[in-house]
Amino acid sequence: MEVENIKPWLFRVQPYQGESLSHFLGRFRRANDLTPTGLGKAAGLGGAIAKWEKFRFNPPPSHQQLEALATVVGVDADRLAQMLPSAGVGMKMEPIRLCAACYAESPCHKIEWQLKVTQECDRHKLSLLSECPNCGARFKVPALWMDAWCQRCFTPFVDMAKC
Repeated sequence: MEVENIKPWLFRVQPYQGESLSHFLGRFRRANDLTPTGLGKAAGLGGAIAKWEKFRFNPPPSHQQLEALATVVGVDADRLAQMLPSAGVGMKMEPIRLCAACYAESPCHKIEWQLKVTQECDRHKLSLLSECPNCGARFKVPALWMDAWCQRCFTPFVDMAKC
């Protein structure tokens, strides 16, 4: 048996409705114990994964790049494209923003929260948070949200809805 011909298998991760690509990539990488570099190599995308996790979409991912990523993550390229900001829509790379009430209902970062035109949650009519209301720490990029709490004081995101 030739070891070179054995293909690695990966755990599949289903995207949430409205989830940002950054958050999805982080969840997929953690489920498969991959680094951004490891996922980039598996998809043949080099350092693109690390850029996308930080919302650096200039230039935006091409359809060919999304197809390559889709092959590895097992999610259709068109579905991955839905996790990106729409063409021509301004986006904030920083600060990372959050509606804690939405997060309590569906534990994921929504791409709409990073759009420049979005100042509050349409559903809950709450201002988007850009820092922990308990300690003032800014939120890390969603790809790093593995415990769903403030990285400094450990206040759970769902508890921030009360603020």
